Amino acid sequence: MYKPDRTDWEIITLLNQDGRMPSTEIARRLGDVSARTVTNRINQLTKNGIIKVRAVVNPSSVGYSVMADVFIDVEPGRVREVAYKVAQFPEVTYAACAAGESDVSISLRVRTIEDMFNFVSETIGKIPGVRRTQSYILPLKIKDFDSWLPPEVRDVCDEDSSQKPYMVETDRTSSSNS
Repeated sequence: MYKPDRTDWEIITLLNQDGRMPSTEIARRLGDVSARTVTNRINQLTKNGIIKVRAVVNPSSVGYSVMADVFIDVEPGRVREVAYKVAQFPEVTYAACAAGESDVSISLRVRTIEDMFNFVSETIGKIPGVRRTQSYILPLKIKDFDSWLPPEVRDVCDEDSSQKPYMVETDRTSSSNS
């Protein structure tokens, strides 16, 4: 199993800020590795499934400014069935089986609060096995999966606070439209 070292985490942290940053720029910022080494490490990190390179849509910039978390109570024996069913809807950005008071946890992105209400009551509420839903509108996103790094990586960028992976800009568009 490939275990990323400090240089790998520094590369990942820079790519987390800008996934299109060229290897030459990463090498320049790190100062002690060549662009070829950076490229080889990115290839190894990708090949070993540690990172994925992909485009991440900013939902607010395309009109989906309402965020909500929905917790779903499900009939016994139907939790996975319901979870897989709700995960198929494009409004759902996250779906997981839960352990606790609710059985399924999902996150939504929709255009309006009315869209959220209709989706939860008319779509989710009518799925066989769903007993109850509890919805929470989220007026401000502070951090999301696309900026997550393991806690032990925080010290990689201690000298430059602009590179700290856990400091992300808020989604101002969604907070001003809510």
